Amino acid sequence: MTPSCRSFGREESRRARRRRTVGQLRAQGRYGPGFREVFPALAGLVLLVCAAVAGLTAAYRALGIGVPIAAPLLLAAVVPVLVRRHRPLVRRRMGYYTADEIAELDVAGLALAVSRMLRRDGWSVRLPAGERVRPRVQARDGRGRRLEVAFRPVAEPLPDEDPPLGRARRPAAGPSLRLVVHRGTFAHRDVQWARGSGDTRLVDGTLLRRWACGTPLDQLVDLR
Repeated sequence: MTPSCRSFGREESRRARRRRTVGQLRAQGRYGPGFREVFPALAGLVLLVCAAVAGLTAAYRALGIGVPIAAPLLLAAVVPVLVRRHRPLVRRRMGYYTADEIAELDVAGLALAVSRMLRRDGWSVRLPAGERVRPRVQARDGRGRRLEVAFRPVAEPLPDEDPPLGRARRPAAGPSLRLVVHRGTFAHRDVQWARGSGDTRLVDGTLLRRWACGTPLDQLVDLR
């Protein structure tokens, strides 16, 4: 093999390794957005800045020096108000909720909150569409663990629900667990039922509030 062929082979090998690495990171939800995903926002920001500069220039020519001086002062007064108004929304999108916010959520909202909290903890999350009445969240992490989150008032499955994941149903890709989230307190029989299933973990209201405030799920529940 000539030196050029060897260098070409090494280059192809590096590209293949990079593609595999990127594919693994995307599967785990840890790969950042690509240029195509951020380009619309970047283009919009550039257009907004250009429009602002053009507007200030036109106002300066029409009204004089007072406009360029007043505009930054007005911006300095308005921006803190907007930041304070949108801060809770940004915080919730990052996966942090207060106890009052958790208490006010319906089941679909709680499922969305839990999906954000899982992403905050490093899980790759899928929230199946069309399940607003009895939503579920499916997640997996970089260690191959798989998690199915169910939301119901008690841990014992209802007659029309599937039983909890058993050992025979666990996929080969990694261990699977069912996480049952309840904003109240589980009864003793629910705790016994979950303990007997072997692969079901319970998150009651106390653990849910701690999780929502920022404590990682791994520190609250044994996910082994």
